[in-house]
Amino acid sequence: MKTRRQIGVALVGVLALMTLPLSSVSAQKAKAGIMQSEFGKLPDGTTISLYTLTNKNGMTAKITNYGGIVTELHVPDKAGALGDVVWGFSSLDGYLKGHPYFGCITGRVANRIAKGKFMLEGKEYTLATNNAPNHLHGGDKGFDKRVWKAEAKMVSGNPSLTLTYRSPDAEEGYPGTLEVTVTYTVSDKNSLKIDYTAKTDKATPVNLTNHSYFNLAGTGDIRQHQLQLMAKRYTPTDDTLIPTGDLAPVAGTPLDFTTPTAIGARIDGVGGEPKGYDHNYVLDSGGGKLALAAKVYEATTGRVMEVYTTEPGIQLYTGNFLDGTLTGKNGVVYKQHSALCLETQHFPDSINQPKFPSVVLKPGATYKTSTEYRFSVQK
Repeated sequence: MKTRRQIGVALVGVLALMTLPLSSVSAQKAKAGIMQSEFGKLPDGTTISLYTLTNKNGMTAKITNYGGIVTELHVPDKAGALGDVVWGFSSLDGYLKGHPYFGCITGRVANRIAKGKFMLEGKEYTLATNNAPNHLHGGDKGFDKRVWKAEAKMVSGNPSLTLTYRSPDAEEGYPGTLEVTVTYTVSDKNSLKIDYTAKTDKATPVNLTNHSYFNLAGTGDIRQHQLQLMAKRYTPTDDTLIPTGDLAPVAGTPLDFTTPTAIGARIDGVGGEPKGYDHNYVLDSGGGKLALAAKVYEATTGRVMEVYTTEPGIQLYTGNFLDGTLTGKNGVVYKQHSALCLETQHFPDSINQPKFPSVVLKPGATYKTSTEYRFSVQK
């Protein structure tokens, strides 16, 4: 296949590497490279690929061109052993049966749009209300359920996967043809960087993010994970999680993570049904430049994850709707509060909130944003 020829010599080392258990890889320097394999087939017979990106330290990300889903992410613990820190499934079939956006690219607009309606340049647009009464994560068949074109290559010694998708005018009710590019790169500094760009031929809202569910221990729940958010404010919402338009202080509330705090310390006081965090935080950086947004620490493994982003907001979601009905990789049952999402983004319902940073992309402009998940250990 053309893609394999492009990867060339890098495959030789990584093919040998992938025959070893990931825990074995931790004891030696890895050969950075990329491997492509079949992940499954869609009902129409379309073959879906899985790309395994490995850096020189053995850190490994597995990403499929179906929805741009990060299916696995193996990072070292304080003993040097690699472990998978994201929820998902071992084959395409698990994703096709339905899932709560595990690891995928969400869009054309991530998060919620009130009542699935918005006005743009004097015209009202109506979208699917797939999270009644609101629109969520791009609709019935958002970017998470699309097949993306993929090109894998080494960039400055780091494995990289570039995914492209052409979203036609009126797809899921959105105006304009949108050309989207998402590039995943695993750096030799043990980070997973995601770069997003998009162009349109008609004014349209755009708000892209990755929806990975993280558990730095790889097992159990995340109530003892220590979380710090670089955000002194959040966007209060109504009962359907649509912002009121206010920017409220987190001080004195269970939402205050300005200093490292166990996620479970105040989760019972958050409210909601089911209970837990599902809140957009207003980042102190204001967006526009790559800045630290969040830091998570898990004591038993010593793993640390830092989230850097150019976005102005981040959604903290603690897997409130995981109810044990889904079984993922290695037979793990995904229960409530077993993982957390840190979705870098513009604020929910920004298209209907003139006081919020705009999500409107116009012809001639380029949507451009980056998020980086940096992994380290604390002993």
